[in-house]
Amino acid sequence: MYGTYLMGLQSGLEAGLVAALVIAFAFRSGRRAALSSVLLASAAAALLMLGFGSVLEYGPRELTPRAEGIFGGFLSIAAAGLVGWVVLRTRRPPFKATGTATAPATATASGVQGLRRGHGALATTAALAVSHEGLTAALFLWSSVRAASDGHGSDGPLTVLLLGITTAVLVVWAVWRLALRVDLSRSVRWIGAALLVLAAGMLSKGVGHLQRADFSDGVPAAAFDFSDAIPAESWYGALLRGVLGFEPAPTGFQITVWALYLVPALALFLSPVGFGRSVGGKESAADEKADSGGRAAREPGAEGSAVPSNGGGGDGACLDGERVRDRARGARDRAGRNGGGSGRGAQGVH
Repeated sequence: MYGTYLMGLQSGLEAGLVAALVIAFAFRSGRRAALSSVLLASAAAALLMLGFGSVLEYGPRELTPRAEGIFGGFLSIAAAGLVGWVVLRTRRPPFKATGTATAPATATASGVQGLRRGHGALATTAALAVSHEGLTAALFLWSSVRAASDGHGSDGPLTVLLLGITTAVLVVWAVWRLALRVDLSRSVRWIGAALLVLAAGMLSKGVGHLQRADFSDGVPAAAFDFSDAIPAESWYGALLRGVLGFEPAPTGFQITVWALYLVPALALFLSPVGFGRSVGGKESAADEKADSGGRAAREPGAEGSAVPSNGGGGDGACLDGERVRDRARGARDRAGRNGGGSGRGAQGVH
């Protein structure tokens, strides 16, 4: 009975935590339309998995373990990829019309504004997060219902399973409320980091499903085995698997995939400067300053203008114009090293 309770707890956490954090992500962005879309997508995915599980349980054919592993593996990988894309999108800094990047402090806020326009991606992410573990939970649920409805069966396993799922729902609700209590400037960062950790666990678990389903060339040996220290029948083992996607005996490829996903993603997301076209933005700013300095020097009557006031010598004016352009190009090259170089280049022509 205790194992059945842990099964319900683990399945509920795996299916609900990512969806709850995505909902909190949408809620803190202030997009009510995205919130309703995420809720509807999560509910639709849960109902779809329940319907699919009932067909497999009561229908003439059942899902083989290999097919279940391939199905769950691909769903987990797709969900992990979409979670990473949604989270890292918030770190892309906005750009003004001049092509310059805004201050790093406003990069995350602008990314949240971008998520407001892409609530379809949030809804899809939540649906995949629910589906990747929802089928396993649905199959276990319907098998318990079938056993309880049998004349010689007992409703004890079904009751314990529902109790485990209810506990998971309460934990997910508590996490969601905690995410909403953090102020906006911190909540986006904390929720995003938590989503990346969960996504890395989903990715590693999906790879493990595919390996055990013989989708690759055989099942490789485990890199290490913590099954004795963290048994599957323990409550903390169920929490680690449900929250972090922890596996006590992962393969070397699972560990590699987990690290290659999580470390760069966290480094990009938690970096103090957003990524995007920042280098190009600086070059555009330098070009614009140099060009404006050259135009100011070529205007008649401007300070430092090289055009003679007595109107003589078109060739001299052309030569002076060439000097102005050369000086403007030099100022553009020095703009990255000396902030005031372009102004001196424009005023130093007589």
